[in-house]
Amino acid sequence: MKSNFLFSFLIAAMFLSGCAEKYDSPKTGDLVFVGYPAGTLSGSGSMAEAISSSTGKGKLEFVHTAILEVTDSGDFVIDATIKYGVDRHPLDTLIRQFMLKDGTMPTLVYMRLKDDPTPEKYVENSKAFIGEGYDLYFLPDNGLHYCTELVYDSYIKDGEHLFSCSPMNFKDAEGNMPQYWTNLFDRLGQKVPQDVDGTNPESMSESPALVRVKPQGRHWLAQGSFRQEQGK
Repeated sequence: MKSNFLFSFLIAAMFLSGCAEKYDSPKTGDLVFVGYPAGTLSGSGSMAEAISSSTGKGKLEFVHTAILEVTDSGDFVIDATIKYGVDRHPLDTLIRQFMLKDGTMPTLVYMRLKDDPTPEKYVENSKAFIGEGYDLYFLPDNGLHYCTELVYDSYIKDGEHLFSCSPMNFKDAEGNMPQYWTNLFDRLGQKVPQDVDGTNPESMSESPALVRVKPQGRHWLAQGSFRQEQGK
């Protein structure tokens, strides 16, 4: 089963290798952004849909961010999800987790810090948070982490965060609060943390500290992702 899954990604990588002018190998410390074409998640009732409706801007909307660790035994990510909390697991586990029920693959976009010779230290920082729960409250400094909050608290150099925070927006493009957020925070017994400082995948992907990397070799893109990435 696993070999068939990985084989499909190898085929996709072989096809895409003829389309790109230049490929680089992703490295430990790169960030993996998970996205879908705009509108793909409509009607799913998921957190990913709520995130995309609140923060999505382009043809490709990012809903998750993970930290990459490349090892001799395979590629792993450290990230924060509702299912696993803060955890380290194989890259293909991430892909499976974000595959839609109809079989639609997520698009993976790799990004790297500019001019940073020791990205491994940020990966080690992130491992200190493994075992924490997922931050459904989206509040800072509460012993929990959501995906980009984990990145924000791990990528620190000389006591300074490499990424910035800004007032969070949970409303959609029309200024309405998606029902998902209303239901979630009602269950948690708190107000929606609108305008509380935080981070999200879309704004983090636009950070001037990052540069996009086109993967090669065993670093697969989901089917069709090269086209979607070029159209963002």
